[in-house]
Amino acid sequence: MKKLNRDSVTGISALLVHAAKIDEIYSEHEKDLVKDFIKSYLKDDNPDEILNKAEEIENNSNQLLNYTNIIKKNSMDIKKDIVEHLWKVIISDNTVDQYESNLMRRICGLIYFPDKECAEIKLKLINSK
Repeated sequence: MKKLNRDSVTGISALLVHAAKIDEIYSEHEKDLVKDFIKSYLKDDNPDEILNKAEEIENNSNQLLNYTNIIKKNSMDIKKDIVEHLWKVIISDNTVDQYESNLMRRICGLIYFPDKECAEIKLKLINSK
């Protein structure tokens, strides 16, 4: 299932960084969650290096949602995995604000991921905390 190249993982990581920063708190725990995502796709790469590049992309890009095009081309399994990682980052601080919810709705719409399934993933993660 896990098939994304380094550029795709870096771009999607930038989206995860964006999701982490949207509430204006970017914690070490959130950085670790992004690194977990990186490690789940790129076993032999340096997650810190990719995270730094992703942060750079996120800082310089107001076109962040362009990275949804990478996700859109992938299988439903990969989309589901990415949505799950996004929610992990968002709920890591135990709150979900309207901006975070709105971001997830926009991303899911852009990658053709069902709202119902997105909500189920969110609930599952909240309940497993």
